[in-house]
Amino acid sequence: MDIETAARRLAELGNTTRLQIVRLLVRAGTEGLAIGELQSHLGVPASTLAFHLRGLVSAGLVAQRRQGRVVQCTPQYAAIDATLAFVKEHCCAGFDDKQMHPPSASAATRRRRARAA
Repeated sequence: MDIETAARRLAELGNTTRLQIVRLLVRAGTEGLAIGELQSHLGVPASTLAFHLRGLVSAGLVAQRRQGRVVQCTPQYAAIDATLAFVKEHCCAGFDDKQMHPPSASAATRRRRARAA
């Protein structure tokens, strides 16, 4: 996984509501939950839930499928696992002299920073 994908996914999980959504879906298992069930558990307005789900779906952490008139949301375990594995990838590996400094920002990151300035 590249650092941009990991950052995007972790940013989505960095919001309390989105993290609660993912935790509920993981708890529900592979069948997931219908949007109405998610809304009942979280007690958030439908528009708020839709906003948060859109981010999770676009980051690949949640999938949605329509079953008749019901939209079922399921956790994407492979993406969740890969994201957490990325964070722990070099756990306890130590550093050599070349690894003491973080890599320079990617070209895309430098362009985004330049536009924001």
